[in-house]
Amino acid sequence: MHRFPTLLALATALLPLLTFAASTPLPAERIAYLDQQVDAAAARYHLPGMAVGVIDNGQIVYTRTLGERVVGSGEKIDGDTLFKIASLSKAMTTALLGRLVDEGKLDWDDKVTKYLPGFKMYEPKVTKQMRVADLLTHSSGLRYGSGDLMLWPDPNDFTRADIIHALRYFPPAYRFRTEYHYDNLLYVVAGELAAKAGGASYETLMHREVFAPLGLNRCQVGRWDRDAIGNVAEPHGYIDGHNQVIRADGPVIPASAADPAGGIRCSLDDMLRWAQNWLAPTPAQLHWLSAKQRKVLQSPHIKIPVPALARVWSGTTRRDYGYGWRMNDVDGQWAVWHTGTLSGMYAELWLLPDARSGFVLLINGNGGQARTVLGETLKKFFTQPSNTQGVAGYGDKLDTIIANAPTRRNDPNLPDSAAMPPVSAAAMAGQLGIYRDPWLGQVSICARDGFVHFASEKSPRLAGVVVHDGDRDLVRWDDRSVDPDAWLDFHQGNPIQLTMAKLDPYGDASSDFEDLHFVRERGCE
Repeated sequence: MHRFPTLLALATALLPLLTFAASTPLPAERIAYLDQQVDAAAARYHLPGMAVGVIDNGQIVYTRTLGERVVGSGEKIDGDTLFKIASLSKAMTTALLGRLVDEGKLDWDDKVTKYLPGFKMYEPKVTKQMRVADLLTHSSGLRYGSGDLMLWPDPNDFTRADIIHALRYFPPAYRFRTEYHYDNLLYVVAGELAAKAGGASYETLMHREVFAPLGLNRCQVGRWDRDAIGNVAEPHGYIDGHNQVIRADGPVIPASAADPAGGIRCSLDDMLRWAQNWLAPTPAQLHWLSAKQRKVLQSPHIKIPVPALARVWSGTTRRDYGYGWRMNDVDGQWAVWHTGTLSGMYAELWLLPDARSGFVLLINGNGGQARTVLGETLKKFFTQPSNTQGVAGYGDKLDTIIANAPTRRNDPNLPDSAAMPPVSAAAMAGQLGIYRDPWLGQVSICARDGFVHFASEKSPRLAGVVVHDGDRDLVRWDDRSVDPDAWLDFHQGNPIQLTMAKLDPYGDASSDFEDLHFVRERGCE
């Protein structure tokens, strides 16, 4: 029978009175095993760089960094190298909110409109009922990925005010508080709500209330100088048989509307300190965030369907979401965790609260499969120490699953946008013009340099040449890290309307072209 503990409720209450013994150092053969698995993952998945840390009984017992911040640069990754932690940012945002609850500046059951009077969802009754807590559990009624084109690809010019205003345009996909569908927009709202309750910007509060008290000295959010901070990993894609930097940083990293949902960067050493704060908090850390709020954040609040892979590989029978944390049983033990994914960056933080153990995994390349396989290997290191399938075994299993899945690479009928001919301006004369969507804003579809170009006013990377396939037009993005390409479907009338759809129906849900509905406003200038 699986145990589902109350996540340190008793242990954290007693921590000020206890002194934990240091963990026994890992035997040399166990360290060698971890080294072998990290090396195997890096080689199998052609990773430019990676940082891994393991905690046992509250103590850091293993760290490993390898590869380069920028491939070919000779700049080695170390424990201070900054990675995009993507959605691991969400738990930091909820910890900030928990601090504000401890300080009496807000309550989880407060209505969102108390702090943000202009906040509106599509349905007035949901607007009226939406609590602070409801922003955090992915059960608002929004479809998976709704509005993410205002966050990514980055950088872009959307503000948090734009995002809050846009929420009124998304019809619900299901009833409020009844289902789990992952969304990012409401974490952006949560960040702005924290700013209103805390009396300073989200970025200022994060530095002051989270990074500084916990000694997360390298973590960055908001606007910062890349070269002054230094030691920053760039995202990579594995393209044409080798790693290439994609979406490279400029000399100044801008503040982003997406910061509360996925915009924080931290080092391995920072993330291990962050993990220790949850696994074996000191009296000072319990003063920073109370045992009560820790329990709230890491307790189940909405059920998540259990993926087939988790059932088969880990015997998982239950999965839930807390506030910025996922949780489920793994081989009979209770785990609290989250992953982070941005183009060219993958992260995972995984905790076993009862054992005060876990791991951190940061990758600066196209590492989705690597994270799955190495993550499973590191889980078994704790939950099934005798399991030696490792990266090779789980990698082979994942290859078989992918080969049999209905994905783009296995669909012979999916057209290749690179082989599609450009559309002539004459052929599209009746559709050229300036179009507007209620939430994405203005795009232009106009002739330039002998081609028809699609360009978003507020999202510069959403730009490309219009090509043709049979009886449909498609925009092929200039920046090939923007994926998938998107169909353009024009609907004749007065005015002409335009809808879009992913070329690859299994593509990233954050490319939510299906939520767009453009109306032509005028001709090209």
